[in-house]
Amino acid sequence: MDELLVANGDITLRVEVTGDGPAILCVHGWPESPHSWRHQVAHFSERGYRVAAMDVRGYGGSSAPPEIERYTLKELASDVAAVAAALDDEPVVLFGHDWGAPIAWHAAIRHRERVRAVAGMSVPHLPPTPVSMTDIFDQLYADRFFYILSFQEPGRVEAEFAADLPAALKKVYFGLSGDAPPGGLTPDAPRDATMLSLLPEPPEGPLSFMSDADLDAYVAMFERVGLTGAFNRYRAVGFDVDADVVGATVDRPTCFIGGELDGVRHLLPGSDMFDDPGAGCTDFRGSTIVPGAGHWVQQEAPAETNAALDAFLAKI
Repeated sequence: MDELLVANGDITLRVEVTGDGPAILCVHGWPESPHSWRHQVAHFSERGYRVAAMDVRGYGGSSAPPEIERYTLKELASDVAAVAAALDDEPVVLFGHDWGAPIAWHAAIRHRERVRAVAGMSVPHLPPTPVSMTDIFDQLYADRFFYILSFQEPGRVEAEFAADLPAALKKVYFGLSGDAPPGGLTPDAPRDATMLSLLPEPPEGPLSFMSDADLDAYVAMFERVGLTGAFNRYRAVGFDVDADVVGATVDRPTCFIGGELDGVRHLLPGSDMFDDPGAGCTDFRGSTIVPGAGHWVQQEAPAETNAALDAFLAKI
């Protein structure tokens, strides 16, 4: 594995690069790191690809500016474009999970010349809107708890997680996995509740899809850089008013992979977000819903995820 540092204006982006061949760029979500792509890095680097996994802005060895408005999808998509340009003269394939999926979708809209194809995981494409998602969620959830709204006050959730960081992260990873009871993302609770107080307690010992060493890798990264950069992406949702790209489509080959038991499916009350994951994608090649998997699909079900990605890459 080689380490690459890429400049995007005053932002430095750290990238882990393995293998040689056509480039795949992996974009992680919350609360993760390049380590979340370990199964894909190993699989695809052995099959003739140059696989890069970046520290998203705010994480690991990448810059973490203090201003919340610097974590918009527009800004983060520009980071992806800068890394893609540094990796290869040719357009690259993007794998995105959790927040990494909207970042990848957005990069394909705003920087289409740098993107060959997009495989989004766990968060389907939502066409750009002139209304911020913060306002939408505020209306949808009224006086009820919703985790994104609970993350808005700077410092509050950081303190809650930092009180026992290993336990907090393990609770999130378990609580949103296919091993946990349903409803972890959308519990019926008052607005002032906290995420950690509502998630189920994980079992003793390692999680079924994450060794103690894997958990330690995430803990060590957040202990080193803190949590504010990661949570600032949620706070920047209010700045994601994409009037300049409303109506734009993703015109590159795309696919979607999700876990059958992922709570993201029901973030919008009364609907299933996995029903039409290719909305706004003009070359959508299909979706794979993995039975028994939750939100961390590429970690919970690496064989099934890699098989779906193999099939997608063979068609582009």
